[in-house]
Amino acid sequence: MKLQDRVAIVTGAGGGLGRCHALMLASHGAKVIVNDMNGDSARRVADDIRAGGGEAIGVQASVTDEAEVAAMVTKAMNAWGRVDILVNNAGILRDKSFAKMDMADFRLVVDVHLMGAAICTKAVWDIMREQSHGRVVMTTSSSGLYGNFGQANYGAAKMALVGLMQTLAIEGDRYGIRVNALAPTAATQMTDGVLAADALAKLDPALVSPGLLALVADDAPTRAILCAGAGHFACANVTLTNGVQVGDSPRAAEQVMAAWDAIIDRTGEIVPAYGFTQAERELAAAGFAPQTLTLHG
Repeated sequence: MKLQDRVAIVTGAGGGLGRCHALMLASHGAKVIVNDMNGDSARRVADDIRAGGGEAIGVQASVTDEAEVAAMVTKAMNAWGRVDILVNNAGILRDKSFAKMDMADFRLVVDVHLMGAAICTKAVWDIMREQSHGRVVMTTSSSGLYGNFGQANYGAAKMALVGLMQTLAIEGDRYGIRVNALAPTAATQMTDGVLAADALAKLDPALVSPGLLALVADDAPTRAILCAGAGHFACANVTLTNGVQVGDSPRAAEQVMAAWDAIIDRTGEIVPAYGFTQAERELAAAGFAPQTLTLHG
């Protein structure tokens, strides 16, 4: 029972992938707040957990409503006195090509995925800092990492969550908070019509959730992007190539074009430890001594 006495909140857990996450966490000993916009669905999943001998509370709340999220966190604190794990799973799709997409649908998707995750994380952040323990999982997507036709809004929101994860992992490190991202491929209501029926049959969301345990356990990594689907697990990384120093030459623009193959050459690329790594290397290439960014709490 790797999560014995840990308290978890899973958003969008009334069905599909979120439900599988909640059941998996409970099976490993976690006490679970099952969140969903549909209160009946949330309560049914909580009932399933309790029927299996676990502890759970179903909570109806929109992740975009700060007051409702705060009330949900209060329920967890009143019931169990702490919040150890937050899985930001709630999401929606409004797929269209960018040419046909209106900005209302763009804003809605960004609001639910990005702002919803930020609101929920902010609501538990101080609790996790004070107890010197926290595990936060952002749900990203290959559509954000690599792009996907018809998902400009979804892809933008999902890649933004990677940026949020990267920064919160740095800021939370000294407080025992580890922040990771999960990029799932699963057959849910959100993927109906996106993949062929025979492919969807292989993508049981229950085959994704085992990867979640690695991201929330006591020995979890931080700043990992775990890609999971059909029982297969891999890690994605945002990398930086060695690049080419052009300097302030009057022909700099032409030199960049001429050196393009060397600029994109992935030999020896790195995974930066933090964003300022890029500036440090650029300054070093320009003849300045490398500097390290001082991080403030």
